[in-house]
Amino acid sequence: MRCANSGPSVGSPISPFRSFQRPDAMSIWNKLFGGTAESDQVNYYGEGLELLRAGKFHEALTSFRLALKDAPGDPVVLQQIAIAYTRIGMTEEAAKTYRHVLKNKPDASGAHYGLAFIYLRSGHQEDAERHLRAFLEHPPQGDDAHEHVSHARATLAQLRGDAMDGADAGGDPHGG
Repeated sequence: MRCANSGPSVGSPISPFRSFQRPDAMSIWNKLFGGTAESDQVNYYGEGLELLRAGKFHEALTSFRLALKDAPGDPVVLQQIAIAYTRIGMTEEAAKTYRHVLKNKPDASGAHYGLAFIYLRSGHQEDAERHLRAFLEHPPQGDDAHEHVSHARATLAQLRGDAMDGADAGGDPHGG
């Protein structure tokens, strides 16, 4: 269940913030040393995205944790973990994960976006505004980016008191 102020979520299973395809460890090994890749190689990141899409958030979290073992510290995988935490109601863990991403990659727009809405839902308006501004300073690129950027701008305007009457900038346009 998503909160009213969640907006188009960084949690959408296919994030507009960066398409991630982790290198297949076996294909790299095979390029270096010859041989064929094993057909049963598991793409845990892709599996996690599919599980998120299916609403199986705990299972997605497990897959993303396994993907993180293949790509330690990867900010995209960590952001998907934070999304899964948010979806299962573990917002403190989600916030901690987003902050960890920002510590290592201060311009990670997805982390700013996710953290902004966690702060907004918990009543920390100044922190939410700060992260929305940071998100808009380094907006994401991609097919769905416009929706997230528009939502962030409208929410920031609403927080500043500049929103048009009747506009629910913090709402979820997907009805989720």
